[in-house]
Amino acid sequence: MQSDTLLHAANFSTLLLCMVLKFPQIFALMRAKSSAGVSFNSLLLELLGYIVFVTYQMYYDYPPPTYLEYPILIAQDAILLLLILHYNGSLKQSLLYTLLVVGGWRLLTLEKWIIDSAMSLCTFISAASKCAQLQCMWKSKDAGQVSALSWAMATCTCIARIYTTTATTGDMQVLVRFAVMTLLNMWVLLTVLYYQRQRSSSSKKED
Repeated sequence: MQSDTLLHAANFSTLLLCMVLKFPQIFALMRAKSSAGVSFNSLLLELLGYIVFVTYQMYYDYPPPTYLEYPILIAQDAILLLLILHYNGSLKQSLLYTLLVVGGWRLLTLEKWIIDSAMSLCTFISAASKCAQLQCMWKSKDAGQVSALSWAMATCTCIARIYTTTATTGDMQVLVRFAVMTLLNMWVLLTVLYYQRQRSSSSKKED
């Protein structure tokens, strides 16, 4: 009984956090009217990882509470991508990206081996998205408009999903993915905080 309550609490809290996970990042871009520091490639890879993951879960009829937040995250990533394209003056390219993503999504479920192969690559795709964001910050030596709060919430949701996956499906591919994502999300978060502290220190010195 207690384990069921804990599982429901973990599922509910994860869903709740994911409903607003990208909001701090979205608001940060809208306030600054700039996408500085936010990697477009990182978000695009993250979106692809989300699509593969949720499609895999649905294909194998996994319990909906274990992946219910992903359609919400996909929608939020799509909004962020549109904002970046808008602030970069490349909004016309959004139609091409939309066609590619929808076409790829459809392709995943044509054959069982396709979705299985895609899921095998999912961890690498998602890891590459975090590395792309890290590289973007390392290159500019600035976190720009990257939201530390969004990355902190992403870290918490991955930790919660390690527990819910262990308690339900026990799928090793999924567990490995969440473990890797937890570490990389934490790495990005610490990098953002480091550059934000540096920027704050520089501002105080100038004052």
